[in-house]
Amino acid sequence: MSKSHPEIDFAIKQVETTLHHQLKDLFREPNAPVEVRLGSYRIDLINGDRLVEIQRSGLASIRSKIENLLDQGFKVDIVKPLVKRKQLVKLSSIQGKEIDRRWSPLTGSVLDIFDELVYFTRIYPHPRLRLLAPLVTIEEIRYPGHGRRRRRRDGDFVVKDRHILELHETHTFNGLEDLHQILDKEKLPSEFDTQQLAENLAVKRFEAQKVAYVMRKVGAFRESGKRGNALVYRLVTKREAKKAIVEKTKKQPGQTQAVKKMIKAAIEKHAKKAA
Repeated sequence: MSKSHPEIDFAIKQVETTLHHQLKDLFREPNAPVEVRLGSYRIDLINGDRLVEIQRSGLASIRSKIENLLDQGFKVDIVKPLVKRKQLVKLSSIQGKEIDRRWSPLTGSVLDIFDELVYFTRIYPHPRLRLLAPLVTIEEIRYPGHGRRRRRRDGDFVVKDRHILELHETHTFNGLEDLHQILDKEKLPSEFDTQQLAENLAVKRFEAQKVAYVMRKVGAFRESGKRGNALVYRLVTKREAKKAIVEKTKKQPGQTQAVKKMIKAAIEKHAKKAA
């Protein structure tokens, strides 16, 4: 077992807290309980009858947790921030002075959600699941170091903290039709390949191929043939989208009174512990 390093532990804790707490403040309803223990899980927020999971890192790491909560009948919101711009602040050391500040040349958009959904197609869409994707500008504070990486290179750094500078907008994904909203449907042909999809989204073709893969896996696109070696797709209709959700969840329970009692009991226990 590797030994704990105080500077590394401090940095990891900071990365987990500031951005996480900001997101909790942004999406917390008045007087909503935070950090509630529900069975074997810790729930970031409970807004009414909805469990809220704040997820700064990848969705793949909470896939089993979310699937289990949905299978039990809970309603779940996942808050997954997408970084539009990032300001990089470099310190001389972990507690040192600022020596550089610049904007990262990389920019993000709502399409980055497909990088996450690639690993979440088994779960999304679900009638009790909402994916909230705030598009944010953040500041990332770094200092020279290698962290826990075994392989070390010149220029390595450790992230000390991240926090939100600006919230631009929040995209809500609650089903297949919400995924269609990223498209300019008036300009998209009724049948299209990934080159036409790339032009519609104003991205490179390999990015459009990733979008098409996710759309097909979750049921938002249907294959309708081939054009040479390229697959041709079409959008699913509202009726097809509704039927797909019903088929996917017909054997699962709704949010029963038992589930509501579990939420109430967890909140009451949390309140007593906090008192």
